[in-house]
Amino acid sequence: MNFTLYSDVILLRDLPEENVYAGDIGTVVEQHDVPGLETGYSVEFFDMLGNTVAIVTLPMSYFRLPNSTDRPAVRLMTHAA
Repeated sequence: MNFTLYSDVILLRDLPEENVYAGDIGTVVEQHDVPGLETGYSVEFFDMLGNTVAIVTLPMSYFRLPNSTDRPAVRLMTHAA
Protein backbone atom coordinates (compact mmCIF):
# COMPACT_ATOMS: atom_id res chain seq x y z
CA MET A 1 0.00 0.00 0.00
CA ASN A 2 1.36 3.39 -0.94
CA PHE A 3 0.59 6.45 1.18
CA THR A 4 -0.30 9.73 -0.48
CA LEU A 5 1.65 12.90 0.15
CA TYR A 6 0.36 14.84 3.21
CA SER A 7 -1.77 11.94 4.44
CA ASP A 8 -1.77 11.01 8.11
CA VAL A 9 -0.15 7.72 9.10
CA ILE A 10 0.24 5.90 12.40
CA LEU A 11 3.64 4.70 13.57
CA LEU A 12 3.74 0.96 14.37
CA ARG A 13 7.07 0.79 16.23
CA ASP A 14 8.72 2.72 19.03
CA LEU A 15 11.58 4.98 17.99
CA PRO A 16 12.78 6.34 21.35
CA GLU A 17 15.92 7.82 19.78
CA GLU A 18 13.58 10.08 17.74
CA ASN A 19 11.17 10.66 20.66
CA VAL A 20 8.25 9.06 18.77
CA TYR A 21 6.38 5.91 19.72
CA ALA A 22 3.96 3.35 18.30
CA GLY A 23 0.57 5.01 17.95
CA ASP A 24 1.94 8.48 17.21
CA ILE A 25 0.33 10.17 14.21
CA GLY A 26 2.53 11.76 11.57
CA THR A 27 2.15 13.37 8.17
CA VAL A 28 3.77 11.96 5.02
CA VAL A 29 6.04 14.63 3.52
CA GLU A 30 8.01 12.60 0.96
CA GLN A 31 8.03 9.21 -0.75
CA HIS A 32 11.30 7.42 -1.52
CA ASP A 33 11.42 4.77 -4.23
CA VAL A 34 14.67 2.81 -4.45
CA PRO A 35 14.76 -0.13 -6.87
CA GLY A 36 14.94 -3.43 -5.00
CA LEU A 37 13.95 -1.93 -1.63
CA GLU A 38 10.65 -1.38 0.15
CA THR A 39 9.14 2.04 -0.56
CA GLY A 40 10.15 4.49 2.14
CA TYR A 41 8.49 7.60 3.49
CA SER A 42 9.64 10.70 5.30
CA VAL A 43 7.05 11.43 7.97
CA GLU A 44 6.86 14.52 10.17
CA PHE A 45 5.57 14.22 13.73
CA PHE A 46 4.20 17.21 15.64
CA ASP A 47 3.30 18.03 19.23
CA MET A 48 -0.19 19.34 20.06
CA LEU A 49 0.95 22.93 19.45
CA GLY A 50 2.13 22.18 15.92
CA ASN A 51 5.85 22.12 16.69
CA THR A 52 7.89 19.51 14.86
CA VAL A 53 8.99 16.68 17.15
CA ALA A 54 10.79 14.58 14.52
CA ILE A 55 11.09 13.89 10.83
CA VAL A 56 11.91 10.26 10.19
CA THR A 57 12.49 8.29 7.00
CA LEU A 58 11.44 4.66 7.29
CA PRO A 59 10.05 1.79 5.19
CA MET A 60 6.29 1.78 4.63
CA SER A 61 5.95 -1.30 6.88
CA TYR A 62 6.57 0.99 9.88
CA PHE A 63 3.27 2.82 9.24
CA ARG A 64 -0.43 2.21 8.72
CA LEU A 65 -3.37 4.37 7.79
CA PRO A 66 -5.79 5.53 10.48
CA ASN A 67 -9.20 3.86 10.59
CA SER A 68 -12.57 4.54 12.20
CA THR A 69 -11.69 2.64 15.39
CA ASP A 70 -8.65 4.85 16.14
CA ARG A 71 -8.98 7.55 18.79
CA PRO A 72 -6.53 10.38 19.45
CA ALA A 73 -4.84 10.28 22.84
CA VAL A 74 -2.45 12.50 24.75
CA ARG A 75 0.56 11.54 26.85
CA LEU A 76 3.04 13.83 28.50
CA MET A 77 6.59 13.53 27.19
CA THR A 78 9.53 14.38 29.40
CA HIS A 79 12.41 16.14 27.76
CA ALA A 80 16.02 15.08 28.26
CA ALA A 81 18.03 17.64 30.19
